[in-house]
Amino acid sequence: MRQSELFTKTLKTIPKEESVSARLLIKGSFIHKLMAGVYSFLPLGFLVLKKIEKIIREEMIKIGAQEVLLPALHPKEIWEKTDRWKYPEMFKLKDRRGREFSLGWTHEEIISFVLSNFVHSKKDLPLAVFQIQTKFRDELRPKAGLLRTKEFIMKDLYSFHVDQEDLDRYYEVVQKAYFKIFERCGIKEKTFLCLASGGAFSEYSHEFQTQTESGEDLIYLCENCKIGVNKEIIQKEKFKCPQCQMKISKTFKGIEVGNIFKLGDKFTKPFNLKIKDKEGKERFIVEGCYGIGLGRLMGAIVEVWHDEKGILWPKEVAPFLIHLIPIEISEKKVINATERIYKNLQKRNFEVLYDDRKEKSVGEKFFDSDLIGIPYRIVVSKKTLKKDCVEIKKRDKKEKKLVKIKDLIKILKSGKI
Repeated sequence: MRQSELFTKTLKTIPKEESVSARLLIKGSFIHKLMAGVYSFLPLGFLVLKKIEKIIREEMIKIGAQEVLLPALHPKEIWEKTDRWKYPEMFKLKDRRGREFSLGWTHEEIISFVLSNFVHSKKDLPLAVFQIQTKFRDELRPKAGLLRTKEFIMKDLYSFHVDQEDLDRYYEVVQKAYFKIFERCGIKEKTFLCLASGGAFSEYSHEFQTQTESGEDLIYLCENCKIGVNKEIIQKEKFKCPQCQMKISKTFKGIEVGNIFKLGDKFTKPFNLKIKDKEGKERFIVEGCYGIGLGRLMGAIVEVWHDEKGILWPKEVAPFLIHLIPIEISEKKVINATERIYKNLQKRNFEVLYDDRKEKSVGEKFFDSDLIGIPYRIVVSKKTLKKDCVEIKKRDKKEKKLVKIKDLIKILKSGKI
């Protein structure tokens, strides 16, 4: 993409936002604030969002989940079946005939209703279904940019099983898939599985907490088990790890980037989702649910990967892999060489943002490049061309390296820069 065609511009002033991720994402024009808790994803931000979505989708398909898209508009009646219409988190509305609806903030009821029309035998199980969809939640205190919002994109996975044993087995599979997602997003080393309350048919549910100074959750980390425990649970356990009973003193601030629950038959029972077991007795199907907020995950990545100049995107979620910058825009030789490099990189399927803006100084281009945080910066100048080279710099390193133009593709493919 040519940067001159990008309608957005970086901001010179720092927005008044609570979190580092909000400040950098707004300043870099990845997102734009409509109101508290509601954001537009601009071209660069949308590219990152789609990269995260791709990673999540691939890892869900690997564990046998089927993708669907469920409605965002829900009738009141379906929520009354589970006695959750009274929940204050819902945005509620009426149509012109006075019928009441909610905007979806979760989809346990909807997927259970759908599957009640298709699942009738244990031969239909186990089954896992996921979607990536916009959710709406009446958050009282939206804050910290994408970390706490009223409207957000979420991957929600629901699994259905004959018995608790099979649910327990798949629950472990999802845990591993989540860590694979966080590894590909570049935050695995800072993310811990944490015990939390909220399990309907188990003692605990689990959260995935990413360690960062702007985190709003206080997590107690057992250095023996390498598992986190949230504040509510640790107080009940008298500051001992529930798994090994060792005293826990180490803490960190965390951002919840995912959660998983064992729901039992809490949502299958109201929709009569049942099958016959081996003895021929009817039993309700048991369910698990597993969530990841895509925007929150984007914010958490920035919280982990930034410096004083801007964002440092991990390769797999970066909007582009390469930021191509000619620094003598008036020199025909420089521009012609840059154009050839740009077209050659595109031909080889490299994702390139080409800074062809004529009105920007070299300093402004480098400022924007550091702020936007694309992994590789390639500079073309009269000086480098005299040696038939370009200058390559990794965003997270200070060192610059001259590379022969003829070797550029090979070096980029190797990743050894």
